[in-house]
Amino acid sequence: METIEAVLLEPVGCLAEFPAGPFLEIAARLSGRKQTSRSGSRAYWHLLNLMEASGCPSIERYEIEAVEAAVIYEDVSPALSQLKAMGVRRIIASSFCNAAIARFLERCPDLEVDGIWNRDTAGGIKAAPLVQALKGASLRPERTMFLTDTAEGLKVAASAGVHAILMMNDPDESRRLAAHNPAGGIVSLHELPDFIRFVRAKKHPATL
Repeated sequence: METIEAVLLEPVGCLAEFPAGPFLEIAARLSGRKQTSRSGSRAYWHLLNLMEASGCPSIERYEIEAVEAAVIYEDVSPALSQLKAMGVRRIIASSFCNAAIARFLERCPDLEVDGIWNRDTAGGIKAAPLVQALKGASLRPERTMFLTDTAEGLKVAASAGVHAILMMNDPDESRRLAAHNPAGGIVSLHELPDFIRFVRAKKHPATL
């Protein structure tokens, strides 16, 4: 793996635990079928697949509702501060609308990032925010990570050419997702700086 210069961040499942309810509600409206899920991340990516197939409806209210109910991980700000000190750029690349991302950042006043791409600014969902983040920051995909905790997120990372790093929020789900061959995995953002240091050390081993 190349030395990592940037990390692309999707708030859902990466920076916070989101409820499934708001995503399932709009998904039911689009598909005409009700589904259940305990995972906000899986419900979110399921919704994105429906949106991709049927166009992007106006769902801003539901997204903001989900943001309001999200539980932000305690290690987000400390981990991203360490990445800043390491010279690693931190960029939000999300399929959320601009208003939902703005509200998320209001809820995380200590969260510092180097760029933000969402479906409004990127002009699309799923891979579009990642691709535009790479272009906007002049990043090399092989030196960029994307954190995700779903199979759909791993596929999107592959389509954008970046390294998929598995957020292992659910042990059972993580064992299943390991079959998709992510570039690595972390249990929490607290581990991310050390993961990148390890990659750098392997790329540039110390000499005696």
